[in-house]
Amino acid sequence: MKMFTLLLAIITIVSVTHSALATEVSQDGRALLINGERKIILSGSIHYPRSTPEMWPDLIKKSKDGGLDAIETYVFWNSHEPVRRQYDFTGRNNLIRFLKTVQDAGLYAILRIGPYACAEWNYGGFPVWLHNMPGIELRTNNKVFMDEMQNFTTLIVDMVKKESLFASQGGPIILAQIENEYGNVMAPYGDAGKEYLNWCAKMAVAQNIGVPWLMCQQSDAPQPMINTCNGWYCHDFTPNNPNVPKIWTENWTGWFKAWGGKRPFRTSEDVAYAVARFFQTGGTLQNYYMYHGGTNFGRTTGGPYITTSYDYDAPLDEYGNLNQPKYGHLKQLHDVLHSMEKALTYGDILKTDLGNSVTVTSYKYNEVSSCFINNDNTSVDATITFQGQNFTIPAWSVSILPDCKNEAYNTAKVNTQTSIKANLPNEAEQEPSSLSWSWRPEIIGSYVKGGNGQFTSDVLLEQKAVTNDTSDYLWYMTSINLDDNEPIWSSDDISLQINSSAHVIHAYVNGKEIGSEFAQGSYHFVFEKKVNNLKKGKNIISLLSATVGLQNYGPFFDMTPVGLTGPVKLVGKKNNNEVVTMDLSSQPWTYATGLQGLDNQKLYSQGSAYALTWKKDSNMPINRKMTWYKTTFEPPLGKDPVAVDLSGMGKGEAFVNGVSIGRYWPSYLADEDGCDLKACDYRGQYDNNKCVSNCGKSIQTDYHVPRSFLRDDVNTLVLFEEFGGNPTQVNFKTVRTGGACANVYEGNTLEFSCEGRYISGINFASFGNPTGVCGSFEKGSCEGANDAKSILTKTCVGKETCSVDVSEKVFGAASNCGDEIKRLAVEVVC
Repeated sequence: MKMFTLLLAIITIVSVTHSALATEVSQDGRALLINGERKIILSGSIHYPRSTPEMWPDLIKKSKDGGLDAIETYVFWNSHEPVRRQYDFTGRNNLIRFLKTVQDAGLYAILRIGPYACAEWNYGGFPVWLHNMPGIELRTNNKVFMDEMQNFTTLIVDMVKKESLFASQGGPIILAQIENEYGNVMAPYGDAGKEYLNWCAKMAVAQNIGVPWLMCQQSDAPQPMINTCNGWYCHDFTPNNPNVPKIWTENWTGWFKAWGGKRPFRTSEDVAYAVARFFQTGGTLQNYYMYHGGTNFGRTTGGPYITTSYDYDAPLDEYGNLNQPKYGHLKQLHDVLHSMEKALTYGDILKTDLGNSVTVTSYKYNEVSSCFINNDNTSVDATITFQGQNFTIPAWSVSILPDCKNEAYNTAKVNTQTSIKANLPNEAEQEPSSLSWSWRPEIIGSYVKGGNGQFTSDVLLEQKAVTNDTSDYLWYMTSINLDDNEPIWSSDDISLQINSSAHVIHAYVNGKEIGSEFAQGSYHFVFEKKVNNLKKGKNIISLLSATVGLQNYGPFFDMTPVGLTGPVKLVGKKNNNEVVTMDLSSQPWTYATGLQGLDNQKLYSQGSAYALTWKKDSNMPINRKMTWYKTTFEPPLGKDPVAVDLSGMGKGEAFVNGVSIGRYWPSYLADEDGCDLKACDYRGQYDNNKCVSNCGKSIQTDYHVPRSFLRDDVNTLVLFEEFGGNPTQVNFKTVRTGGACANVYEGNTLEFSCEGRYISGINFASFGNPTGVCGSFEKGSCEGANDAKSILTKTCVGKETCSVDVSEKVFGAASNCGDEIKRLAVEVVC
């Protein structure tokens, strides 16, 4: 067999040490051998550019406290090399600082270099300048592309080696990844795709990093690459080499959000079920995608139409707060799995099929056995007898018995708190009334009246080819001369018709806007608006094309056109129904990248020289297209995460102290239909169309403003409004845990936390068979003899955290409950 050499670091209480340990993959492929010890690894994705360096220590600490062993991250090529051979590893792009923060926390790291990432990131992480290199074809056997890919990969590897961050050097990085999900899209590339795949493997091995390389979703991964699984469930996955570990690189904890879309949600029970099934079936390493999703600052979103929030319903929310119960439910699972590590990695495996989708899997090691009992039935609970004991396994769940006798965990039984998020107003000032706004128009006259640009071409050009994606916006401008001899002139009804691959079009004729439209459903559409202001002589047609994130996934995704690909026509209709067409596609077209305000950073930063360009009057226009708004604000008091509510705005981009916090588009509402008002049923296979909510509403109105973006005194918010909105509704708020609920089974310990605040009251408490859900609990037909609310008040009120055993010993015997398993329902106020 082919053996791999992997040098890993010892996990200690404080940090990963710098003494390398001989490590290799076990011969049976069941585990990573670390200094002779077999290990299971629980990992979580945190993408460093989607948070801030100031957030990293807290995010990583919470990950470790949640039971993770490792942090996984992508390396986004376009963030680090936005211009060819000009690199950025500062601020949020400081990869080395991030990896050292992981190391300082005592965790391993998994480095997914790619450099194709997907990740709902703009252009899949590729810099757009690649697209415009002569003779290039991306992700195939093309020397131009492969030279650039090797240059960037080598750059990253050399940086990491220089800091001794690979495990072979005593650092935290135990695995690296080359390419990403290529197997999902490889077929259309044909033989050239296979050649490229083999080249990727050889190029990676030649980097000599001393740790194994991964290729996810690549069933034909060349040796010595380890192919891995991505998806909602990976328990049925088998690597293409029986002598390598079974690794799950992406367990999707939720799903991304899109402008105009519904809100996805994946239950804690289902995520836990997927993890338990994976380790039940011999899994070695599992990574949550995402563990913290974060924020797509600036113009980093892909898609198209991916939102600025990349919360992903992850265990840590966008702001870094615990997303309960998901965080706590998975932490309890991690603790149980770690307690069984020896049995899972060394033990003899025995699988017993009990029928009706119920299976028992036991792992026996040194006379100690650990068991999983899964019930894959989607509607019927299973009552079984195992080793002389009766167990009831809820539908679509896994019970884990570390000693094969006592159930320590069941994926469907959530015994942790559900936190209630509170959005509190900015206590530093009375908003929104205290916000004083000034405004100015975006200057477009030179484009819509003069047709002035940067260069002219005789053809319609694809937008990426012109802008290099330095802006969302590109002006297409042309002029036509009309007289009585032009057939279109005698038409009674004239319209402008554009075959468009733009995400948004704003059309102007002779300085007057004739209409705007954005793509819905398909990103290729026909724009057609009436034109009633053509004149004899020279007429100027100016078309503004806008993008909202570039395609990031699919075969040949990089070739997906954006912009006004044409044809562009004037279409006239006469009274006799005759149609006259004037094709403008071959006209000389003048191009200008960007908007003047966006190109002028002083406009949205603190440049005092531009103070006079802003108008401050009582007649500030609202719902006006192409308008800039500016205000100042006091930073919210305290240390809680900050968000700005832009629910009154249309579409645009927001800047705080000159830093873009991302695109906004709260005016784009989801369809009214398709949401189920019932509580989400965790049972059965999940996909991103199950358990959606928020029909008829905006998918995102609150936008994260990291504390590190703020000054202690006066701060500036600048909004570029493209569609028209009302800034007088804008306000800042803080985001924190405002309360919590729990509904915990007898025999467990309930732990409550207000995340740094004191528990101020108990709204409800009942031990027995309470009914209802969080916010509407009611006492059931049986109740413990001791007053649960008094007990919880004494135990918890006035404390930041508290715990209580859920038992009759604490709450007294509960009569009239019969054989029903008793529960403690509690609702607390923070």
